[in-house]
This record gives sequence, C-alpha cells and structure tokens, in this order.
Amino acid sequence: MHNQAKADKICLAFLFTYTRLKFLFNPEDNTWAELSAISSRGIVVRQLYAPPRESDHPLRELSELASSAGVEVLYEFLPVRRVPVASTFIGKGKAEELAGLVSELEIDLVVFDHPITPVQERNLERVLNCRVLGRSGLILDIFALRATSSEGKLQVELAQLKHLSTRLVRGWSHLERQKGGIGLRGPGETQLETDRRLIGDRIKTLTQRLDKVESQRQLRRRARHRTPVPTVSLVGYTNAGKSSLFNMMSGANVLVEDKLFATLDPTMRRVDLPGFGEIVLSDTVGFIRDLPHTLVAAFHSTLEEVVSASCLLLVNDVSDPDHLELRAQVEMVLDEIGASDVPVIYVNNKIDLIAEESRVRRSENGLVDRVWLSAESGDGVRLLQEAVSGFLSSHHEIHTMLLKPQAGALRAKLYQRCEVMNETVDDEGNMLLEVKMDASDKGWIDAQAQFTELWEDVSA
Repeated sequence: MHNQAKADKICLAFLFTYTRLKFLFNPEDNTWAELSAISSRGIVVRQLYAPPRESDHPLRELSELASSAGVEVLYEFLPVRRVPVASTFIGKGKAEELAGLVSELEIDLVVFDHPITPVQERNLERVLNCRVLGRSGLILDIFALRATSSEGKLQVELAQLKHLSTRLVRGWSHLERQKGGIGLRGPGETQLETDRRLIGDRIKTLTQRLDKVESQRQLRRRARHRTPVPTVSLVGYTNAGKSSLFNMMSGANVLVEDKLFATLDPTMRRVDLPGFGEIVLSDTVGFIRDLPHTLVAAFHSTLEEVVSASCLLLVNDVSDPDHLELRAQVEMVLDEIGASDVPVIYVNNKIDLIAEESRVRRSENGLVDRVWLSAESGDGVRLLQEAVSGFLSSHHEIHTMLLKPQAGALRAKLYQRCEVMNETVDDEGNMLLEVKMDASDKGWIDAQAQFTELWEDVSA
C-alpha cells in the first residue's frame, strides 16, 4: 500500500513537471509547492478575421501576459483566416510557416491568444516540435506563480488539475492504450487511467479542503455583517492600479508592480473614512478578458467577497486607449459572478499619464458616480473618499427608538448590529436611542416578533 502511494506521487509529479511549472510534493501536509518557472523563448499567436489596422495592437496584452510568466517574446505571429481549422486552428500552411520561425529563432514555447483544444495542442506540437500553450493555460501559469496564501495555492492547483485532466493524452502519447473486452484485456490499468485516477483523487481532496476554507470565510463574513462596518471592494482589469489605490487609501504595503496579475491574493484592511467612519476596504484579484472558467469556479469563495460588498470601486486605467472595452470586460465578469446589482462608483485612474485634472461627476440623485484621480500621486483620492462617504451615508437614516425597560436584549442587539449615535434614559427606565441604520437593519428589527411590544419608532 505504501509503495502504491509512493508510485502515485511519482506519477503525479511527472504530470506537473510536464507542464511549464515544477512542483515539489510535501508529504507532511499532502500539498504541492511550486518551485520555479522555466524561462522560455516564445512566440505569441493570434488569428485574425481581417488584416489589422496600423493603430491596432492585437497582441499587446498577450505579450504582457507572457512576459509576466517569464517568457521572452521574440516574435508576434498574426495569421489571417476567417474560420479556424479543427486540426491545427491556423491551418496546415500557417503551421508550417510558424514551424520555420520556431526552428530559426530556437523557440521552445508558442502561446495562442485563443482557447486551444487538446487535439489542436497535440497536432501543433507535432508540427512545431515545441511546447504549445493556449490563453487559459498561460493565465493558470501566472496565477500559480503569484499565489502566496494557502487558500490561493489550493484554488490555483484545483484549476490547474481540472485544466490538465482534459490534456492527458498528449502527455503519454508514446504509450500503448489498453482496451477492454474479451481478448483485449491488458495487465492492469494503463498509465493514462492511472493519471486520471490520481488527478480525480487530488481534485476531490482539494475540493474538500476548499469547502472547509469556505466555511471559515463565511463565519468571518457573518461576523463582519453583525457589526455596523460596511465593506468596499476594489475591482477592475488587471494592472489598472487597484493595489496602488488600496495602499493610498489604507496605508497598507501591498505589492505594486507594472505587470499583469502582480497581486493575486485578496487583502482586507479596516480604514477610517473621513466623514463617515470605519469601513473594511478589500483589494481583489484583477479581472481579464476570457478568464478561464476553471479559475472563476475555483476562486468562487474569494469572489463572493465582491458579491457581498456594500459598494464596488471599479478602477479603470484611462491612459489605456482601450479602457472602455476593458471596463466592459470587468462588468461582464461581475455579471458572471452575480455582482451586477452591487452599487458601483467608477474610478478613472492614472490621469497623471494623460494630463487630466482630478474631478467628479454626479448622477441624477446628486451622488458621485465617477471620480478621476491618480493613485500614484494621490491627486483626487480625497475626492474618492468623500464620494464613498457620501454614498454610504445616503443609505443610512437616523431613527429615534423608544425602548421599554425590559428591552435590554434588544438594546444589546442594536449596539451589536447598528451604530447608536446617542442614548438617554428617563426616570421610568425607558431608553431613548438615536440609531443609524440602513434598510436591511430596519427590516431586521421589524422582523423580530419577540420585541414587537417592547419598542416604537418615535422619529420626527
């Protein structure tokens, strides 16, 4: 039994080493730790349906993603074809042309800006004689490099295994496949079947561990909801400046780099917001176009922090010529995770790069819904703080509540859940409380049937 478990670890280690990342198994806690990324010389590929205009930069983002993963991009390949080919995606002629470039430039990795099927990956690798990676695989690679928390590593490993489970054929194409049936029975399970079993077992283990983490996260979330401290989450496209703004508003020291997915693990800080009071500010993972569904599913518990926020600050890099399209991509992801109904304040960041001044725009209800600022210099951050304070204050009302002497339990719950501004007690022991609450707090109090006869709202 011990030898079988040891063999399983060796086989699974081979599977991980077959990818661009190397992992080391830790038998003490039964986890895999990423050791290092293999530096690669690469070509990035995007198939176009029409010739690009001179002003277009169709491979800029993919080149930045590849550089973030440690790939030295030596060539950008832009074939034009109206319909992808099922076998090689770019067609036989373009594949042979690309193979010539791979040989000439001594390339060991070709990255496609498209979702590539396992069959297309295998066929392209045979023609190109080098490693082929799709956009999803590259993003998973970067996430594996950036994850630092134990939860983040579990989430990334789960997403990687689900992605790898569909691509096992390529890894063992040199081995014979066993078939079932009379006269065709082999000596036991094939290596491919072993791999599928190992990955299935590991996925089950990771899912169970993440379920426990999710339970703990829900307990912390409920604890925050029992206190009158709203949560404000920073969201936006990767490299839009969320972490810089988070540091400026919270005084934290989150890693800031000019690269895609420089920070991955979410960070939360309590912040004293001028004009309002204490809030919880959350810095989340950056979004990107065509985010792999396995990652969205694996990071579900983390993204739920966005769904449960009181307000979202959607950070947008206005210095990017495609910033409107990138903002639309973020809104699509928010809709996908169920956060489309959370109130949003749009933050147009990096105005220092386009020589604009800090300013605000107000909606029809008089509240600020858009702020122009520079998180790098701090210009306009005060305007954002005032906008968030105004938004949060607008959703709270002051209620004057008269509690009878025997309503001590209700009084304690009000102090626990809401913000009590003032309290006085008359000669008969009745308590007069001025309480700041939002609609959910008021609905909660109205629903407490056991306290119905013990209080009344005497607000003017």
